[in-house]
Amino acid sequence: MAKDVDRAYRLAMKHTPAPLSISPLAWALLGGLALIWGSSFLSNRAALEGAGVFTVVFLRVLGGAILLWLWVSVRRLPVPRDPRYLGRFLVMGLLNNAIPFSLIVWGQKHIDSGLASILNASTAIFGALVAAVVFTDERLSSRKISGIAIGFAGVVVAIGPDALRGFDLTSAGQLAILGASLSYGFAGTYARFAIKGLRPEVAAAGMLTGGAVWTLPILLITEGVPSLDYAPSVWLAMLWLGFGCSALAYLLYYRILALAGAANLALVTLLIPPIAILAGWAVYDERLGSSEATGFALLAIGLMILNRRPRNRITPAKTP
Repeated sequence: MAKDVDRAYRLAMKHTPAPLSISPLAWALLGGLALIWGSSFLSNRAALEGAGVFTVVFLRVLGGAILLWLWVSVRRLPVPRDPRYLGRFLVMGLLNNAIPFSLIVWGQKHIDSGLASILNASTAIFGALVAAVVFTDERLSSRKISGIAIGFAGVVVAIGPDALRGFDLTSAGQLAILGASLSYGFAGTYARFAIKGLRPEVAAAGMLTGGAVWTLPILLITEGVPSLDYAPSVWLAMLWLGFGCSALAYLLYYRILALAGAANLALVTLLIPPIAILAGWAVYDERLGSSEATGFALLAIGLMILNRRPRNRITPAKTP
């Protein structure tokens, strides 16, 4: 398994353009963000050993929202008074938290953490397609088309021929992860105008709050009031999902965006799957097959082609 991961990663990085300029601090923060988000797949699996899907999602978004609002309060950041932002936070919470988190957690009941992380890396592919449909300045160039095509080829290879021949819970789990990636793509496009001008911490806190509003009634209807009588390992996983993978991760994300720009920040997409794969192998003895490793390599190449910036052209960083 380790050899397959190493071979796939080296193949992908051969096609990675050199970053424009990343300071040692930005590299350290980028590595930390990759470790945090890579660990989320392992934490999801650990939390599912004692709690239901919507319990895990609700406690994650609620914990993250509380911590970020505390951060906003301590820093005395400006909070918008316009009531229209309440609706926008609800939409962002639905598209960027409630839907994708629920699909990913449910999908991980049926597929390994490593494969889930690989399929989740297709978010940038879906984001480019959705943006091209919505915005005139995001039209698909030949470079973007080739990157998307190679990326989708990697997704198909990672899923494997067995899933394409028949439909079962494993196939449904894979489709759930892809559905989450599609939802992230819509969220990124919507955020381009919906939360423009807001401080990132405020936008993230409002978005997580919106996610909690959507998730709570579904939790009560499907799973009832959580008993909260969980094993320490389950509590630890859920606390990490809320504190680390939500609140801390968003703060790191926007800090890296300011330091290194969106193009360099996209490198985290390539760093997350190897971390999730190795963590799943070390803790749960999950095994990565050759099709998954090859699929990740193709997907990584497609993402780097998609994110490559044209020479002699400076483009402003985009806030997802």
